[in-house]
Formats: sequence, structure tokens, C-alpha cells
Amino acid sequence: MERVKKILAIDDDLAILDVLQMILEDSGYEVVTLSHADVVFEMVENEHPDLILLDVMLAGLDGNTICQNLKKYSRTKNIPIIMISASHDLRGILKLPGAPDDFIAKPFDMDDLVQKVGQQLAA
Repeated sequence: MERVKKILAIDDDLAILDVLQMILEDSGYEVVTLSHADVVFEMVENEHPDLILLDVMLAGLDGNTICQNLKKYSRTKNIPIIMISASHDLRGILKLPGAPDDFIAKPFDMDDLVQKVGQQLAA
């Protein structure tokens, strides 16, 4: 039997984390949520997620910087990262070094979210 894929969702909006968790668990994924990014690296080390959903605007931290740092280290560079943003169109940065693997705009379409997650986990 195939192992259930684990997704780490990081957003400082608890309502969005609840929605993400509900949608993705209904789609068969295990979901771990984090509402404060100051422990993101420890969480990644401990949870070994198959994919990370990362909000751009986090209280006190920049999601782009977190993404770049995760992409810099050998242990985390191959984890697909999908950035989520209400205020930024990130399509232009997807080809830059340290860029996320994909981008979803808020408010997001549930089917689009599940499709993009599935594509990244299948890659």
C-alpha cells in the first residue's frame, strides 16, 4: 500500500489553514499546519513533508525568504513548495533561483489547489 503523502501548510490565518486542511485531508493527504513561521525549519526537519504550502505574507517573516532558504539546503531543496498569496502575482519569479515550484492566488479555487498539489507530488 502506498504511503499517504504529507503536506505542511504554513499560513498565519487560522481560517485558511482550516480550509486547506479540510480540502487536502478530504483528498487523501495527511496535513500538518503551522501558523507561525519562526519554527518552520524545525517543523520541516521533524515532519519530513512531501510538499509545503507556504503563504507569502507571514507575521514577521517573508515567505519568499523562507522558500529561498529551504531551496538552498540539500536536505530540503527537493521538497516541492507552492506559494500562496492574495497580494502578489508570483508567476514571474517561478524561474528564479530559490523560487517556489508553483503558485496559487488567494482566494483559491479548491479544484485548482488539489490539482496543483497532485501535480507537484507526482513530479
